[in-house]
Amino acid sequence: MEGGKAEFSFANGGVPAVVSPRGRLPPIQTSRSISFKKTKDGEDRDGNDGICHDDSTPPVKAQTIDELHSLQKKRSAPTTPVKDGQGAPFATISDEERQRLQLQSISASLASLTRETGPKLVKGDPARKADTPKISTVHHHYFTPTISVSDSALKFTHVLYNLSPAELYEQAIKYEKGSFITSTGALATLSGAKTGRAPRDKRVVFDETTAEELWWGKGSPNIEMDEHTFLVNRERAVDYLNSLDKVFVNDQFLNWDPVHQIKVRIVSARAYHSLFMHNMCIRPTPEELENFGTPDFTIYNAGQFPCNRYTHYMTSSTSVDLNLARKEMVILGTQYAGEMKKGLFSLMHYLMPKRQILSLHSGCNMGKDGNVALFFGLSGTGKTTLSTDHNRLLIGDDEHCWSDNGVSNIEGGCYAKCIDLSKEKEPDIWNAIKFGTVLENVVLEEHTREVDYSDKSVTENTRAAYPIEFIPNAKIPCVGPHPRNVILLACDAFGVLPPVSKLSLSQTMYHFISGYTALVAGTEEGVKEPQATFSACFGAAFIMLHPTRYAAMLAEKMQRYGATGWLVNTGWSGGRYGVGSRIKLAYTRKIIDAIHSGSLLTANYKKTEVFGLDIPTEIEGVPSEILDPMNTWQDKAAYRETLLKLAGLFRKNFEVFANYKIGKDGNLTEEILAAGPNF
Repeated sequence: MEGGKAEFSFANGGVPAVVSPRGRLPPIQTSRSISFKKTKDGEDRDGNDGICHDDSTPPVKAQTIDELHSLQKKRSAPTTPVKDGQGAPFATISDEERQRLQLQSISASLASLTRETGPKLVKGDPARKADTPKISTVHHHYFTPTISVSDSALKFTHVLYNLSPAELYEQAIKYEKGSFITSTGALATLSGAKTGRAPRDKRVVFDETTAEELWWGKGSPNIEMDEHTFLVNRERAVDYLNSLDKVFVNDQFLNWDPVHQIKVRIVSARAYHSLFMHNMCIRPTPEELENFGTPDFTIYNAGQFPCNRYTHYMTSSTSVDLNLARKEMVILGTQYAGEMKKGLFSLMHYLMPKRQILSLHSGCNMGKDGNVALFFGLSGTGKTTLSTDHNRLLIGDDEHCWSDNGVSNIEGGCYAKCIDLSKEKEPDIWNAIKFGTVLENVVLEEHTREVDYSDKSVTENTRAAYPIEFIPNAKIPCVGPHPRNVILLACDAFGVLPPVSKLSLSQTMYHFISGYTALVAGTEEGVKEPQATFSACFGAAFIMLHPTRYAAMLAEKMQRYGATGWLVNTGWSGGRYGVGSRIKLAYTRKIIDAIHSGSLLTANYKKTEVFGLDIPTEIEGVPSEILDPMNTWQDKAAYRETLLKLAGLFRKNFEVFANYKIGKDGNLTEEILAAGPNF
């Protein structure tokens, strides 16, 4: 070393090291980590005497790892202004008092019938003890129990209240076996042994009120149980939920019409169920949630726990029980989430008609000019396909109310079938399967997590549940004016119904009550003929009142608001299944377009034999010869024979409704019967 200059030496495999004049390494110089200040003589000098430091951000204040993790999550205060516009948001009561009242309400919901107090509750995940509030801050105003003290009365149950989808993902993936994130971000999960509804295990409490109001007997979906048996099952469900370390609680709404909205509370044991209902019900705003109060209806989903098969009325380990007087629903022995959705739909089928509001199992869309159409149809009729129109706004895909205010969606989401789903056929549903969506019972590739929608290994009833705003042309809020058109869809595999018919009011009632479609042959070995199927009001499994009551309300609203009824056959032409061919979807879309535009109202019509349907003689874009089904059959005798066979099936199905009298002296019933096939 000469002249005080640094020399380079090579060490560590030839990496050069700088050696200072005194044998020390010089300070590392970086342009971003050194601050400078001016000296008296104007020269720049290192402000820290050559010591390197990084002053881009102050250090964290956390003293422990847990405290550091707690800083990762922030809690946003609600910003929705109060309704009267006065004062700060939510300034009426403190956060502590609001949380106490909220927990008190949930504790009351979970109160056992054999004890005098509800369970002790705290908010938060039990696995995150640092996040759990001190127990001493939660007080419950209940009588001190003097008898029947159990271990569950000594423990605390954690409440996971209205968690976000991200939080529910974490809970499901961590604690629920069979939960995975798919390649598109959806949550794939399993519903256990039950992969569909259990209609034979669904029961309604039979009491003085329901005995008179509900539809019972042959053809009815309502299977009775007594009050005592319901309470036995309720106690079993509540005791199971209270025995858990944590429960999920959703407070949400049904019906987008704010005047007729219903508050529902869902208490469940699985994150999957909580996310499903988060998607399917209407999600409250922060203000609505803070002021939710007492629910109008409560679901106790203890589906992981079986019912006691020795209990009266029980025929299996599954029981889905509805008590309209107590405003409660109990689920035991099935984890299929659709039971909750359809249970609430049954509730609305009971509550809404009492308010002179018609509840409907239908799709609904609206043109840009406010032209609303309702679509009714059973599985395979094209209801989803035809109600999904990029030129129109989607109000809802499944459940609606028709009140004096117009039409409104009951739900906040969609529950779509996924079997054989493809991007080409159903692009909106395909694109909606992303983060936040629940995928039930699908099969996915182990490594890539890509879903194989054609795989039926678990079940053919694979489903996707997602918020309705995942559909690009959804109308938010999901309400619209009074419908102009009521479209009844039937996939007629017998090939004798016209592609489209204009219906009178009485004919609309008749075909609405009938709820006809046909299953094609080949679904079972040896079946060669089409199989007619009828579902009253196009949703018999969910209606609570006699079908003629819903039909009478439909006719009354159609007459009052000027709606027209249509029967559209999306099935076969030129012969039954196996002989003729299915009506082209392009032709059906032209028919639906003509209904929407109003041009079909001014067409020329002629009447068919037997069913007495008015059919148009010409529709733009549709071959005129197919509009009359008789023209498409080469064997005219076979056509008439098949036509009479189907008419006989209609008449036989309607026998169960013929004895129910509505209108003065039963005149309306007679009018409906006269609108059916005559031969």
